[in-house]
Amino acid sequence: MKAIAILLLLASTGFGQDSAKDQLQIWNLEKAYWEYVKVNDLESYRALWHNDFLGWPFVSSVPLQKDHITDWITANTSKGIKLHSHSIEQLGIQITGDVAIDYYRIKATWANSEGVEVKTDALRITHTWIRTRDTWQIIGGMSAPLSAEGK
Repeated sequence: MKAIAILLLLASTGFGQDSAKDQLQIWNLEKAYWEYVKVNDLESYRALWHNDFLGWPFVSSVPLQKDHITDWITANTSKGIKLHSHSIEQLGIQITGDVAIDYYRIKATWANSEGVEVKTDALRITHTWIRTRDTWQIIGGMSAPLSAEGK
């Protein structure tokens, strides 16, 4: 009986370490997502998204699939506006098997080619990630503007 308890303890300790490692990997991918937007690296940005993605960005009146995932970026860059700076507040992440859901708030400041700030987006974002081979990809998501109170 003692041996079983020790095995269960060791197994749960390893599981907790894997979960923390997965959470860190997902959070690093979320940060990379915004760096790709900032440098307009659409290829790396698209690689974060699963082919079966369906999500509802705040800029769309309907959910969109992967083939439209960069539309919001190019809508800005085509006007000479690019992401200038951003700050992220991670609010929660839950991993169950090969699926993770991540919640955060972001303040994104956009600027023109002269570096003049032209707009700021304050959003809450949900991403659902799925483990694919040795990494994670976004399979679902939703974003919405924050309220005046920042909620």
